[in-house]
Amino acid sequence: MGDNVMNDEMDYQEPEEETTSVEADGLAEAADNANVDVDSNTEENFEPVVTTDALIEANEKVLRIQAELDNFRKRARRELDDSLKYAQLPLARDLLMVLDNLNLALNAAADNDAASGLAEGVKMVADQLINALNNHQIYAIESVGHPFDPNQHEAIQMESSEEYDANTVSREVRSGYRLHDRVIRPAQVFVSTGPETAE
Repeated sequence: MGDNVMNDEMDYQEPEEETTSVEADGLAEAADNANVDVDSNTEENFEPVVTTDALIEANEKVLRIQAELDNFRKRARRELDDSLKYAQLPLARDLLMVLDNLNLALNAAADNDAASGLAEGVKMVADQLINALNNHQIYAIESVGHPFDPNQHEAIQMESSEEYDANTVSREVRSGYRLHDRVIRPAQVFVSTGPETAE
């Protein structure tokens, strides 16, 4: 009997390996099915992240930014050109004050015969200064006989004139000057109202 018990124990085997193998196969199959389901689900419900409308909007934004950048470059270049073109504007204003004083000296010496020699020297200096200003594109504004222009002329007074039509500059009190196309200071002038009408 003892032998029978021993034989039974030897014949008996634990079913762990078989159960484990079956479970492993089941898990592998379940995993395969899960992968297939996930993949098929992903392909069916896939939507592109970037739509056509988004691409058009992004393209328009890029073009708009590029246009703004081009405008900024052009504006910066224009401002730089203007700053170089009108760089001597403060110096020109100061030199015009010197020229005004020279002209005052000439007017004062014109009535004095004894100062005629001195007046000649002052006039030479004034002419040299005017030539130097012209070399740097600084020119006197033409006034007398020209139509009154508020952008270039500063009207001091209206006066009747037999020589000039109405709204024409009849006299110049102080010369005006411009640098290139920019007025440094307007000319101070009298403006004609035309011939005096008889009452």
